[in-house]
Amino acid sequence: MKVSIIGGGGRVGSNAAYALQIGGVVNELAIVDVARELAEGEALDLRHGASLAGSQRIYAGGYEAVEGSDIIVITAGLRRKPDESRLDLINRNVGLFRGILAEVRKVKPAQGAVIIVVSNPVDVLTKLAVDASGLPARQVIGLGTLLDTARFRSLLAEHFGVNPLDVSALILGEHGDSMVPIWSSAAINGAPLSSFPGYKKETVESIFEFTKSSGAEVIRLKGGAGYAVGLAIKHLVEAVALDKKASLPISTLQNGVFGIADVCLSMPTIVGRSGVEGVIEISVADEEKAGIRNCARVLKETLGQIS
Repeated sequence: MKVSIIGGGGRVGSNAAYALQIGGVVNELAIVDVARELAEGEALDLRHGASLAGSQRIYAGGYEAVEGSDIIVITAGLRRKPDESRLDLINRNVGLFRGILAEVRKVKPAQGAVIIVVSNPVDVLTKLAVDASGLPARQVIGLGTLLDTARFRSLLAEHFGVNPLDVSALILGEHGDSMVPIWSSAAINGAPLSSFPGYKKETVESIFEFTKSSGAEVIRLKGGAGYAVGLAIKHLVEAVALDKKASLPISTLQNGVFGIADVCLSMPTIVGRSGVEGVIEISVADEEKAGIRNCARVLKETLGQIS
């Protein structure tokens, strides 16, 4: 299984590479970055741990290194400049992303290769990749709200004093301000969240609000997120590589769930070796369904404004 990380010299890409090395599922890992020496340094640093992590081929390269990849992870992106509007940042990242897709189209990935979009705005760029990558839509996946969901579950587990692996709670829709917490199915080891000691509606809602702002808080504190998003990428890569048929909240092209179509956003999605193997129309509360539909509206408005 070969994975290429475009933007692998950056904080997110390098953390994803490290998580994948520790996971041991990937046997070939290509680090691609416009900062070539940085990519070389990351690859060398990872190779230094090969005797502790197992046998993997890890190296840096240009876009030619993407050839033969089973999974292509795109983490490259630009940060907002002082006084820059969100739309200006989106348009700069769209320009960069289109250039990346053009380079990827020049090489020959493996048959059935899957693209995983991590760069933000992830839902907008995932739709762009669906339209411009030349791959079937099922082979294009955005990280979507997988990271938001992981943060949400971890913070809820802290509050209730339980194992995070026992928390089942979803955030769906946009990876952004309009994201929707699915309280109607939130549970701890199968028991409704509201039945646990320490449950207060205003408290759990404040946990969601902190989840929504957590990315910005990590940026404020340390300059950017890395560890959790690296683990989220590993989780998604392994779902594809191991054909897990895992149900994950990821961003994919929607074709009718809740009446939503022609936009990429996160719904519970079955992920396997061929990429998207099904989108699940779960039962949610009416206000949650309305919130997800609002996400689609917001994203379509944004798509209509990009140049």
